[in-house]
Amino acid sequence: MDGYYAFMLVATALVLMMTVPALALFYGGMSRSKSVLNMMMMSYIAAAIVGILYVAVGWSMGFGGDAESGGTFFADPTALLWLDTVTTDSYVFVMFQMTFAIITVALISGAVADRMKFSAWVLFVPLWALLCYFPMAHMVFSCTADSLICGRIGAQDYAGGTAVHINAGVAALVLVLLLGKRVGWPREQMRPHNLTLTMLGAGLLWFGWYGFNVGSIVFTGATDEENIAQFFSETGRTFANTTLATMAAILGWLLIERLLHGKATSLGAASGIVAGLVAITPAAGAVDIEGAVAIGLIAGAVCAWAVSLKYKLGYDDSLDVVGVHLVGGIVGTVLIGVFSTADGAGGVDGLLYGGGAGSLGDQALGVLVAIVFSGVITAIIGLAIKFTLGLRIAEEDEVEGIDFVEHGETAYDLHSGMGGGGGGGKTGVLGTQPVTSEGAHA
Repeated sequence: MDGYYAFMLVATALVLMMTVPALALFYGGMSRSKSVLNMMMMSYIAAAIVGILYVAVGWSMGFGGDAESGGTFFADPTALLWLDTVTTDSYVFVMFQMTFAIITVALISGAVADRMKFSAWVLFVPLWALLCYFPMAHMVFSCTADSLICGRIGAQDYAGGTAVHINAGVAALVLVLLLGKRVGWPREQMRPHNLTLTMLGAGLLWFGWYGFNVGSIVFTGATDEENIAQFFSETGRTFANTTLATMAAILGWLLIERLLHGKATSLGAASGIVAGLVAITPAAGAVDIEGAVAIGLIAGAVCAWAVSLKYKLGYDDSLDVVGVHLVGGIVGTVLIGVFSTADGAGGVDGLLYGGGAGSLGDQALGVLVAIVFSGVITAIIGLAIKFTLGLRIAEEDEVEGIDFVEHGETAYDLHSGMGGGGGGGKTGVLGTQPVTSEGAHA
């Protein structure tokens, strides 16, 4: 199946593009002008660190066992160390899973915008990948009987609702609680500085997500003919579901935004895109088209409402990672138990199709395990860094701007032609000024 390997090379490149540059642009545009470079750098450094670490030990921790072994929480970290025993034709699968690890870690960064030390982030990234993501990937993606979430519990997760989005969303919530609120939040409006970048990033995320979901097919057929038939059937389903759920989520988000705030915003549309993609990720192969549209519509509406919870509950999630990725991941994963069909990848009828509440219970338990595991591990890592290196920059540095303080640069040197400060100057010049408040979700 040479064509399949070519397809997976493209899918892998698409998923890597989701982090650099798509997520960097999406988050960068939502940040303030004095924080945009730091925000983008957090994605780029995550790609560099996690990529090397994944090849060194991550693949082994996730997949260092066969279908009858491998451990409940992680596989043998030394079995495939530095890919020593991996055949050359397996490199494409290693690289594909590596891109999942990269974007999961990078997603967390949006919650801590403006105030987390870059050095603390550089330390957090490998620790969290090693102790939290690699084990969670084994629990979900390894397909072994002993792995906890998709093995022992039996939950369905096609492409990472638990391992990627709930995992990252819980970690984001823990970190913002440890970091505390930004100076002036929520009293001051902290508006996205360039929504054009955010819209561009959202479009690239949507494009890259076809690699994310459609590339997650796992063959079960015994012959090449059966594998080929499964490939065309399953990839067609996941492609259509990914597309339609995202479209429905845009409509769901904008409807709630219009009802709650009287405006349908560009940031709402961009956020709806991501909410729909997040929710359909675990369900892409399990549901039919009607189920995909329903999941997208529900996720868009629920996430549009959920992002406002930070103002009521008092946690400063800068770019709404919790409201979109944690909530959207929960919605999509749990609703598999309602909308899945027996002719889907999991072969299970959900509640709506006469399958009873068993699958719904499995999905809910899988979500609970992911939340508890990620919350505990992230809290341990975050507290360790907080009381050693320290998590947060000084208050005066935050006010001045994390870009210049941490990187010695500013994103927009618009005064240079007027005798202003040059590349290292403290310009503080704002880009596009949206008419809505921070996140357009207040």
